[in-house]
Amino acid sequence: MRFRSLLTDLGTWTASPYAFVIVAIYGVSWLFFSPATLEWHGLATLITWIMTLFIQRAEHRDTQAIHAKLDELLHVHGDARNDITQLDDKEPEQIEAFRDQHTRAD
Repeated sequence: MRFRSLLTDLGTWTASPYAFVIVAIYGVSWLFFSPATLEWHGLATLITWIMTLFIQRAEHRDTQAIHAKLDELLHVHGDARNDITQLDDKEPEQIEAFRDQHTRAD
């Protein structure tokens, strides 16, 4: 269970600006300590990492926006169940199990 939580936290952390800083420091360090080995393969690797972080950041932003909108809808609708608002703190597998359980009940 702790491993799943660590993976979720890592995914969230990679959406932060700190991840970009670490990749930039890594690239500058590579250029400084071993410039001869920083060929097009190395540049392609760095660019791939940066693009992955851009995608992760955009997905995280979109997810947070969707959550904020859903929170507002739940807040406005007085009949909403409070147990649903706690799903943000659960692991993805627990959320899927919750959805499966309530889908079967309908």
